[in-house]
Amino acid sequence: MTQHGFDPGDDEDDVPEWADQVTATVAGEVRRRRKELGWSAQDLADRCEQVGYPIPRNVIANMESGRRRTLPLVEVMVLAKALNTYPVCLLYPVGYVPRVQQLPYRDAVPTWDAMRWFTGQSEDFGVEDAMLRTFRAHADHQRAALAALDGEKRERWEAETAPSPARREEALEARADYAERAVQAKYRLRVARAFIRDGGGTPPDLPPELSDVDPPEADTTKGNTA
Repeated sequence: MTQHGFDPGDDEDDVPEWADQVTATVAGEVRRRRKELGWSAQDLADRCEQVGYPIPRNVIANMESGRRRTLPLVEVMVLAKALNTYPVCLLYPVGYVPRVQQLPYRDAVPTWDAMRWFTGQSEDFGVEDAMLRTFRAHADHQRAALAALDGEKRERWEAETAPSPARREEALEARADYAERAVQAKYRLRVARAFIRDGGGTPPDLPPELSDVDPPEADTTKGNTA
């Protein structure tokens, strides 16, 4: 493997070697998961066909044995679905492969670190993507808002069915607290959605419980009528 500072021109085989390592990692994990499930190569081929993108048994066998040195991304996606896992888990088998060469001309790094880089979860590489960061924040705020609404609903029921005035008062206070949390989470959600739109993006769809987050003018589902 080529190290930092090495002239790539001195070893033209390094990039193909790195690509071969990536393919071998995926092939090894496909084989491990297939055997863990007790499937034959034909069983896996049948499940790929059920997914809607056939990968013949001989192709799977050649991939696992190393005779097939190319692996299209679409096949990684289909194999992951067929094996009931995620594509990233085939590329970066955390817990099964301790280190991987993340890119050509690089030292191997812990597989967990490489996966976090690939999925945009690591900030150790000086990479900044405001839209990705905002979508993550959007998901957090949405979960917080839904949890607060659920808590408010639960405490409302507790207040209505309270066996004593003291318990009713306690439930009403908890309901008010959840209601305030919902308001704050919805506000943060609204800000995130505005940022996404201002950046030229399209915010994720909201569940019915949060239909009041977007202002009326942000509703793009209603077309203009002449």
